[in-house]
Amino acid sequence: MKRLLLFLILSVQYLFGQVEFRNDESVLFDQETIYGTSVLGPSISFFDFDKDGWDDITMPASAINDFQFFKNVNGNFQAIDLGITSNNIQARNAIWVDIDNDGDNDFFATSDLGYLWLYRNEGNNIFTNVTSSSGLPDTDTNIPYWGSSWGDYNNDGFLDLFISVRDFDQEYGNLLFRNNGNGTFIDVTESAGIPLQGQISFCSAFFDYNNDGHQDIYIANDKEISPNSLYRNNGNGTFTDVSLVSGTNLIMSAMSTTIDDYNNDGWLDIYVTNLFPPFFEDATAGNAFLVNNGDGTFTNIALENGTRFESIGWGAVFLDALNNSHKDLYVSASASGETGILSSALYLNDGQGIYSISTNTGIEDDQFISYSNAIGDIQNDGLQDIVVINANNEPISLWNNTSTTDNNWLKVTLEGTTSNKMGIGSKIKVGVGDHVYYGYTLCGEGYMNQNSNAEFFGLGDATTVDYIEVTWLSGMIDHIENIDSNQTINIIEGSHPLRLDEFTINDITLYPNPATNAIHFTHPENQQEIAISIIDIQGKVIKKQHFDSTIQEQTINISDIASGIYFISIDDTQKTVIKKIVIL
Repeated sequence: MKRLLLFLILSVQYLFGQVEFRNDESVLFDQETIYGTSVLGPSISFFDFDKDGWDDITMPASAINDFQFFKNVNGNFQAIDLGITSNNIQARNAIWVDIDNDGDNDFFATSDLGYLWLYRNEGNNIFTNVTSSSGLPDTDTNIPYWGSSWGDYNNDGFLDLFISVRDFDQEYGNLLFRNNGNGTFIDVTESAGIPLQGQISFCSAFFDYNNDGHQDIYIANDKEISPNSLYRNNGNGTFTDVSLVSGTNLIMSAMSTTIDDYNNDGWLDIYVTNLFPPFFEDATAGNAFLVNNGDGTFTNIALENGTRFESIGWGAVFLDALNNSHKDLYVSASASGETGILSSALYLNDGQGIYSISTNTGIEDDQFISYSNAIGDIQNDGLQDIVVINANNEPISLWNNTSTTDNNWLKVTLEGTTSNKMGIGSKIKVGVGDHVYYGYTLCGEGYMNQNSNAEFFGLGDATTVDYIEVTWLSGMIDHIENIDSNQTINIIEGSHPLRLDEFTINDITLYPNPATNAIHFTHPENQQEIAISIIDIQGKVIKKQHFDSTIQEQTINISDIASGIYFISIDDTQKTVIKKIVIL
């Protein structure tokens, strides 16, 4: 009976198409694309580094190859030289990030041999090595740098850096660097409350697990010595370890931090890859699928929803293979399949959150030992493709999504103004009829990978989107209505502000909200003296005025205040009320 039910569910799923992937690496590249060899593998980036609207591919340096860059030219990839070099040093992680909010992508890389590289983009893809002047650790250290992730933990509009350190001797701990906004960084690990002792960490991700507007950090730790860690952002520049109380302190050989809202409930979930069977007692068996309960806790449902992946899991990424609005899951493994265990798996979502391994999609032919993977869109056709970096001098796999479907799609790219330029840490809400779909922007996730800068939304048979709502890290909200499907839409922060209009507190009415040059307010005749303060997101009072209660309509000049999210405090001598306001 269960098999019949599963068959019926899958039959309904495929009514609107058939999932198919084809490995097109040999067709789309003009040379053999090999990373090389390294124990535990490197990362991969499927990111539009030159901002021409096409997702490019970047590979870290190895013992036999320097950093490799492949530009996407109308759906075909060409190797290009960007003048970026590792000087024959093996790298682990390579990622694109706009460190100075100048609108072009800078380049950052790590090596477990104790090296970091930071190249500033001067424009037109001309790069300058600024590592030594950036405030980051000097090169040629003993620290085994592994993955990196970027987020704006203090909401100042500049992306900060978290480096995972995998040190079995636990001498060196993970590192948090605050972006000073002038091209330099400062180590704030200790002052921010991040432990200094080593945790044998592979990678991390910045994300907002409790929807409080501040980016938290989740870390994948290897072996039983250090369980996985979740650090809650306190909103004042510090973090609190909530691993135990949140249920995320799994003991496992954790290799990834894959973040998405798989069930579209507005709360971000975590998928963590692992070894099966475990090597030590009390360890999590197989991969973990941590569903966010919305109350600060998570529950591992991997066994129940079919995603435990009984193999040696590494990279993982959520994607909607058929654009049917159900988030599927792809997992790579360091197994060839010859031993009878999975070398990879494409888990298809039945629409109810139950997953099954795909058959007859092409991906089942994969027999490579693999590590990192990432999603992008080769042909800009709205179908999500997968790139996988393989070990043992094998060429990378480029899984071209050739699925047959009439389903529609939408891609959303962001450009911050008050928030960081890349829009990292933004929540995207897409409304289609009675359905709401959620996306979240990250920079560094999975197994050290970097996905496309576009957020993908499968729309099923919907030809239009009722609205897109973006909540930026600044707190600003943009709201756009009536959008045609099957296109990429770029949203600039503040270009479509959500109209909150007027609000009334203690019979005092303030308007407009958002505001540009002035905030107006009215109050009753018998109102006592009124004090109004405008407070920034760091808690600093930047303007305070006392008003004559005999004048019922008054104005606050805000033309000298920078755009952003603020709090307005209204004190009428009886009580004080605080309300959020947007200034453009």
